[in-house]
Amino acid sequence: MKKTLLFTILSLFLTVSYAQIDRTQPPKPGPAPKINLEEPNTFELKNGLKVMVVENRKLPRVSIQLDIDNPPVLEGDKAGVSSLMASMLGNGSSNIPKDEFNEEVDFLGARLSFGASSAFASSLSKYFPRILELMADAAINPNFTAEEFEKEKAKLITGLKTEENDVSAIADKVQRALAYGTKHPYGEITSEETVNNVTLFDVEQFYRKNFVPANAYLVIIGDVDFKTAKDLVTKAFTPWTRAVPPTYSYSKPMDAQYTQINFVDMPNAVQSEVAVQNLVDLKMKDDDYLPALIANQILGGGGEGRLFLNLREDKGYTYGSYSSIGNDRFSPVRFTAEAQVRNMVTDSSVVQILEEIDRITKEPVTAEELKNTKAKYAGRFVMALEQPQTIARYALNIEKEGLPKDFYKNYLQNINAISVADVQNAAKKYFSTDKARVVVAGKGSEVLENLEKVSFNGKAVPVLYFDKNANKTEKPDYNAGIPEGITANDVLNKYIEAIGGAEKVNAITSLKLVYEGEAMGSKIKVEEKRTADKLAQTTYMNENPMMGVVAKGDELFMKQGGNKMPLPEDMKADMMNTMGIFVEQALLANGTAKLAGIEQVDGKDAYKLEVPGKITQTSLFYDVETGLKVKEAAVITMNGQSQNQSGMLKEYKEIDGIMFPSIKTQSMGPQEIEVTLLEAVINQGVTDADFE
Repeated sequence: MKKTLLFTILSLFLTVSYAQIDRTQPPKPGPAPKINLEEPNTFELKNGLKVMVVENRKLPRVSIQLDIDNPPVLEGDKAGVSSLMASMLGNGSSNIPKDEFNEEVDFLGARLSFGASSAFASSLSKYFPRILELMADAAINPNFTAEEFEKEKAKLITGLKTEENDVSAIADKVQRALAYGTKHPYGEITSEETVNNVTLFDVEQFYRKNFVPANAYLVIIGDVDFKTAKDLVTKAFTPWTRAVPPTYSYSKPMDAQYTQINFVDMPNAVQSEVAVQNLVDLKMKDDDYLPALIANQILGGGGEGRLFLNLREDKGYTYGSYSSIGNDRFSPVRFTAEAQVRNMVTDSSVVQILEEIDRITKEPVTAEELKNTKAKYAGRFVMALEQPQTIARYALNIEKEGLPKDFYKNYLQNINAISVADVQNAAKKYFSTDKARVVVAGKGSEVLENLEKVSFNGKAVPVLYFDKNANKTEKPDYNAGIPEGITANDVLNKYIEAIGGAEKVNAITSLKLVYEGEAMGSKIKVEEKRTADKLAQTTYMNENPMMGVVAKGDELFMKQGGNKMPLPEDMKADMMNTMGIFVEQALLANGTAKLAGIEQVDGKDAYKLEVPGKITQTSLFYDVETGLKVKEAAVITMNGQSQNQSGMLKEYKEIDGIMFPSIKTQSMGPQEIEVTLLEAVINQGVTDADFE
């Protein structure tokens, strides 16, 4: 009886409890959790170096981060001096030669690196005292030798040269130069000329003036106690001479006066680099800092952003489109929305990016977009708290950016409090289509005609022209210098005449060419065999066949060892356009070559012929005076990836009445291989077996 009564009461209680819950409505979210951030222990040396120590015993490791919080520096006609200084720092010290220094760092299993205003080291905690000592020695007593200076200078110049035809690198350089002006630290251009202006004395002077402890922070994280760290840092860094922090002045950059397209002609571009940008004056301590981040995330912060969904998912213009917004207490910074797009949709992409920026400033974002973005930021924040570096980074931000002491403790609460109106107000303030600078780096001969027709919000968007160094220039004239009446066929026929004449060339039924050179310490040999309708090319390394390509009839395949791998149908079609003893014979027969203008090759004028293709786009260059081919270039695009290849043809010599280049220089990315002609065999030495 008691059990029955107890069961009845319990059932009634449960029924009443369930009856009080309306399960048709989702539960209301609770308040944002309070974040308890442990503050690092801090102290300051007499020379001004501020030190933060975050103790974390999870792993027996320690990391050390040095951050010199100077304003940006305008290097002017010695642009590159900071890069040279950074590359020389850490190469030993005046007390320890470079090789001995590096050997000891390696022996400790540690890492040690320097930047122009920073340094980083990490090691096992038992080696912490020594790696801290080495970092301090390299920072305070740099090993600036003439030998290292010349070596690093040559490396920097080589790097600049490799970027001369890199469309992405040029686009980024011009975007910054046009946004800030070349007389601003964020917009100035480092060139071979400015690097050559720098002397070793300049590097030493730059170091003494800027690499100083007055604005420096040293952050130590890991398995170390505060007292030990304080004693070691005091001993190691007290000799760092106190100096007056540098102060700099430069003109404040300004936005464009009106929305415009700034075009940079890159004839080798297979896709266009498009960036819509404007300047923003945003600091972390601003009340609308977090709403600005949320607005940017919704617009183009990732795969769920509006730009990505529009330009990639809906239109298929690109593999990705994103936006970013910076913050800086020293200077205005950029808001950018950008994408790499196919040539034929460059103009449409510009319009779509502008429309998405316009929409987020004029229409409220949806509650769902705001909810999902808040959740993403909250998740990132919570995940980051698991890293001990986070505590130090947050403490450093509070110090450097002048943030409230409770900025991160209230972070989630402040994120949750952001409203739809807050997001729209931030977008209106920081994203502009009225004074937007649209920077496009691309192949003008294919994109300019449509770019010049772009209009937005009922107004034509003017196009202004700039060179690779952001200097204003004239609109490219792709027919400049071409004598009236000259056609692609004229150029091809002149080449045939220059190498031996049509009668001799047409009498050739087979051709075997062998070139040899060296790369990466190995002997490279390239053997090419051709007939009117077949091609076999094999590359050997130290006499061992590494890779071959064979084209015959309707077959195109790659050979590696005993394996044959068919190549794409579109590539096969492109290859068929250039089959023959000489490429020029095929181009004369099919008429696919287009005369694209005159360009300088090795200081001489050369006719440029373009051969279109779905996968392989080829450019051929012929000396205007001699008619000989002096350069070949190709862009191969597969699976969304593009590869540029180019080769120079030099020092033609006659073999059996036909002229062949005796030297070929092949460039693939930053690597360059020179090969020399070993033999040219005409009408013999080629059999059907060579094409199997």
